[in-house]
Amino acid sequence: MTADAPPPVIVLVRPQLGENIGKAARAMLNFGLTELRLVAPRDGWPNPDAGPAAASADIVLSEAKVFDSLAEAVADCTHIYATTVRKRGVIKPVLTPEAAARAVHASAGRSAYIFGPERSGLESDDVALAHDIVTVPINPEFGSLNLAQAVILLAYEWSKGVALASPPEVPLDPPAPHAELEELIQHLVRDLDKSGYFVPPERTEATLRTLRTALTKTGWSHNDIRMMHGIVTSLGRTPRPR
Repeated sequence: MTADAPPPVIVLVRPQLGENIGKAARAMLNFGLTELRLVAPRDGWPNPDAGPAAASADIVLSEAKVFDSLAEAVADCTHIYATTVRKRGVIKPVLTPEAAARAVHASAGRSAYIFGPERSGLESDDVALAHDIVTVPINPEFGSLNLAQAVILLAYEWSKGVALASPPEVPLDPPAPHAELEELIQHLVRDLDKSGYFVPPERTEATLRTLRTALTKTGWSHNDIRMMHGIVTSLGRTPRPR
């Protein structure tokens, strides 16, 4: 992997619906990609349906560039990845999204992921222009990915090699000392005994052992134990009239 590898560009070839362009832009920005190129969009550009579907990925849409041909769209790219199933008569290396992402990170030049129209995908002439084919391993009984799903899969694999923000980690409370847990167990046993729980009496010792085993499995924190004391105390009270 090289630190000089620029992010890949996403190229949508003859996209049909503005909504799908917007969803693809959203998928891109989720994983740190911002450069979108459109080749001959069917309904022209800009498209009023793209903005709402992008869910505030405005920077991607506002900077999107439009080209008349795929060759023009990838003219500055040193490596081109066609996202498609293997095309008959086209012999090229076939990579998974993960392998393609590693190759993008290892390249000092600009890379492009190209995606075909929603209905038909890339044509053989489009794939012929690429260096590699990227195919997603998918259920052979249901190989239906929409455009945004395909974009997000490749963007996600690429993002593993960059420092994106991770969800904040919330540290767990440390386990309470055993003495606190023992007080809770004794509190619970006293109230269970008052309520007549230990029946028949000769099973009391075995029942207590099972109860203690269950409670010592959990790793209770100090706050957990305080809460449980309150629950046990509340259960032993006479209900207040409503």
